[in-house]
Amino acid sequence: MQLLDLVLGIGSDRAHDDDPALIAPDVTVTRGELRAEVEAIAGAVADVVVPGGRVAIAADNRVAVVALLLAIPAAGRIAVPLNTRLTADDMLAQMAAAGAEVLIGSADELGRLGMAGEQWAGPQTTVGLDHGVGDISLAALTAAPGSTAREHPAPADDDPAWIIFTSGTTGRAKGAVLTAGSLGAAVATTAAARPLADDDVYLYPFPLYHVSAYNILHALHRGRPTVLPRRFEAATVAELVAAHRVTVMSLAPTMLRLLLDHVAHEGPEDLASLRSISYGAAPLAPALLAEAAGLLGVDFAQGYGMTELSGNAVFLDPDDHRRGLAGEERLLRAAGRAGPGVELRIVGDDGAEIGTGAAGEVCVRAAQVCAGYWEDPEATAAALPDGWLHTGDVGTLDDDGLLTIVDRAKDIIITGGENVASREVEDAIAHHPAVARVAVIGVPDERWGEAIVAVVVLRGDEAAGPATIATIAAITAEAGRRLARFKVPKRIELVDDLPVNAGGKVDKVELRQRFS
Repeated sequence: MQLLDLVLGIGSDRAHDDDPALIAPDVTVTRGELRAEVEAIAGAVADVVVPGGRVAIAADNRVAVVALLLAIPAAGRIAVPLNTRLTADDMLAQMAAAGAEVLIGSADELGRLGMAGEQWAGPQTTVGLDHGVGDISLAALTAAPGSTAREHPAPADDDPAWIIFTSGTTGRAKGAVLTAGSLGAAVATTAAARPLADDDVYLYPFPLYHVSAYNILHALHRGRPTVLPRRFEAATVAELVAAHRVTVMSLAPTMLRLLLDHVAHEGPEDLASLRSISYGAAPLAPALLAEAAGLLGVDFAQGYGMTELSGNAVFLDPDDHRRGLAGEERLLRAAGRAGPGVELRIVGDDGAEIGTGAAGEVCVRAAQVCAGYWEDPEATAAALPDGWLHTGDVGTLDDDGLLTIVDRAKDIIITGGENVASREVEDAIAHHPAVARVAVIGVPDERWGEAIVAVVVLRGDEAAGPATIATIAAITAEAGRRLARFKVPKRIELVDDLPVNAGGKVDKVELRQRFS
């Protein structure tokens, strides 16, 4: 099934063309309007860019970006959504690595990059988004010289659709090539494992340059509307939930923490329509999950995935969360079970599969695995040496198929010859009531090889005054009660906030650089 057919129902009876597809702060776009915009842009892109050519996108969340993410692959070209949180130099490097021929962006981003009009000698065409009702009109592109919105052949499932550069938490960013087929498979897996109900209204708070944008494809596939804020702000999200009766949303743990802080001050009334929160990017600390369940009274579902998987492939459902909160603690530590069509195995350092319960690298085989890394055969061969995606995550697989992520391989701290999973230390520290958020890292140490450092954001009034030293001592004591002595942080650093990358994951590379 073609990607456009999958999400927009091309070829159907068009009975639902008047139903809302995307709800932005300034405009609501129906399925019929979105389809027409996608078809017009696809025709224009086909006239401007050669088959297989790359089109970069630099903008915050808006309807036009969703249209572009659909239209560019529909034209047989490749969309390259750029991480706008990066420096201009890094964004330029991504465009150069992808060989982008056209850049489409907001005025702010084009100005920041110094690429307005003819000032940039890179792509031959640069198009601004800041015009038209709700930014949906791309008249500057569709009216390009020679543009006739002509017919263009439908791409095959194995044709590249998106190039998304990885967050680079384990090294330099690489351009993962997601195909129409891999994205369609990810949507199908999620639709089966974590289905949307017939009356759901979904809110998407992540940047559209992140692989989590596949969730919008899922909502379109199910015929359900997506509420699309420009960016995540807890107060704005709460307002949108109330205004549009949102029933389900996806959040990173850091986003959930901020939303709970907002609710603690303003009350939960705006979120009364919510039935379910799906989270990913990182596991929820059990203390945070319990707090959220008690305050919001909603179901929780976890999705484990990554850019190279075109979305989520492993799921922990609401029943598992309820059982976990009722006392089955292993469920709260778990990532979940493989979705339909997904195979999992755990391998040791020699690449051989190891038994259940033993920790090793998590490997995945599924139709949703990416095609590799753009023009990087060495990295592709390393990640996909045997038809299985080697994720770089360390995990265990139980007899009942339950996957538990112990840590990122990069986040295993080796201190005094002992391996320590940073997540275990984070969960222990998060139990202290003064802790709002925590990230644990290893930093070079002459005596220990690596020393364990906890970077902590305190709650409210705890962050100031003479109680701070006592609070640090109390947090250390809490860790000591829950952890072996060698796992207790050697020091605790207090910060106002934790840096996060595009997917909402704490940027531990930055923290290591800051505190080493």
